[in-house]
Amino acid sequence: MAPELSSFEARRRANVANNAKLLKDSAEVAAKMRRAAAPPPRTAHPKKRKAAEPTPRTRVMPTRQSARLAGAGAEANGVGLKLEDIPAELKPPESKRSRTNADLKLSNLQVEGQRWSNTSALASFVQGAQPGVRTFTEEDVEDTSDGVLKDLRKEMGDLKLYEGWLPNDIKITPERVYALSFHPAKDKPLVVAGDKKGTLGFFDASQKAPDYPEDDEGDFEIPLPEVSAFEVHSRTITSIKIPLFDPNSVITGSYDSSIRCLDLQTQVSSQLWQPDDDEMDVGISCIDISPEAKDTIMFSTLEGTLGRFDRRAKGKADMWSLCDNKIGGFSVHPLIPHLLATASLDRSLKVWDLRMIKGKGELQHPSLLGEHHSRLSVSHASWSRGGYLATTSYDDTVKIYDMSEAAKWKTGQDLSEAQMAPAHTIPHNNQTGRWVTILKPQWQINPIDGVEKFAIGNMNRFVDIYDSRGKQLGQLDGEGITAVPAVAEFHPELNWLAGGTGSGKLCLWM
Repeated sequence: MAPELSSFEARRRANVANNAKLLKDSAEVAAKMRRAAAPPPRTAHPKKRKAAEPTPRTRVMPTRQSARLAGAGAEANGVGLKLEDIPAELKPPESKRSRTNADLKLSNLQVEGQRWSNTSALASFVQGAQPGVRTFTEEDVEDTSDGVLKDLRKEMGDLKLYEGWLPNDIKITPERVYALSFHPAKDKPLVVAGDKKGTLGFFDASQKAPDYPEDDEGDFEIPLPEVSAFEVHSRTITSIKIPLFDPNSVITGSYDSSIRCLDLQTQVSSQLWQPDDDEMDVGISCIDISPEAKDTIMFSTLEGTLGRFDRRAKGKADMWSLCDNKIGGFSVHPLIPHLLATASLDRSLKVWDLRMIKGKGELQHPSLLGEHHSRLSVSHASWSRGGYLATTSYDDTVKIYDMSEAAKWKTGQDLSEAQMAPAHTIPHNNQTGRWVTILKPQWQINPIDGVEKFAIGNMNRFVDIYDSRGKQLGQLDGEGITAVPAVAEFHPELNWLAGGTGSGKLCLWM
């Protein structure tokens, strides 16, 4: 006779049996589902499948993340993380700051120790660049057979880095420099720079670093230079213009869709233009003013449009859609204000004539005279007084176009393929990557020495100088340059040159 099972053993055996039954039932259900999902057997005359409706593409928005999920607990009893302690990669994306439309009475930024701390971990090395390796040497100067060119190269080579402070000590803006300009004053070098967050910085290079005696340990401290900085925009300042005919005005364009003018005497920043719709985001990529049309301001946008307005009227701008993609940069001919050139993400350089407006309504646009396409996107188009166009492209070239006969062009004339072909193509590393501002050639506006030349940053931490024939005149360097002076600009008339870096530092040659 079998022994009597305990209540525990009876329940255990019942559970085992019940689990076995459940597994068997699940296996049968799974087998039925596989058979139902299997494709039907192929027949001799299969039916033609109907094309599936295309699934509409939806824009994936970033997922919002709360501070709790990011690891910021409550502050009760001093336990938990503060929001500023959360790693940057876990924080929710920073919202865009709204544009300020009213006039701003400027107040100087509070600067700890008369400088900003570099809170951005910017990478100074970009793949493909070779920091400190020269591509233009003293041997190139000595081997020059052209006497005039040799003298020019020696003159540019004689430019020396500013001796007051090292570049790492001159922090002209809190964030990365995106735009830079010299004030046209010739009695002292005054540099203006705009950064990623909308701050406008001023540095007067006539100030001198005081001499301090060495202490017992042989060390000495030099106080940092005085820098003035003002928040005039809520987003990146992409362009700065100080007209020769109006040196009291500093005109700036920004990704916050506004153009402002800072009056240096009153220190009031006034809005010159913004979209009619406050919610519209047109992202201004570049501005330009022709000395021959003093009150007309032109601007380009990230949407491929070009705008024009009269600063006296402060009214609605004429807007023309010129490119399918972003216009990275453009310029107006300095002496022929109805001619302008645009450089676009669509890989094109285009030349336009404002005397002839074609189309009606929203389809209106200036007459397209000619275009030239590069292998990759074109970053900027800069026009010299003599009519030479310089462009940079991500195909690692600087191209120079000879438009010196532009004054003879007829209204709406079609330029031939030969006229739009570059006269000189210079190999140049333009792969700036994520942390370096895009390299753009900038001509000297009205050089006293009569030599048409432009400056452009070099990824090996130099600034290159070229003339209108594509001949390199110089490659500027100096002690203490630890980043690429990507944003480079000449003084309008004198051979002074400034370069701004990704950490807001200033390099200055005179």
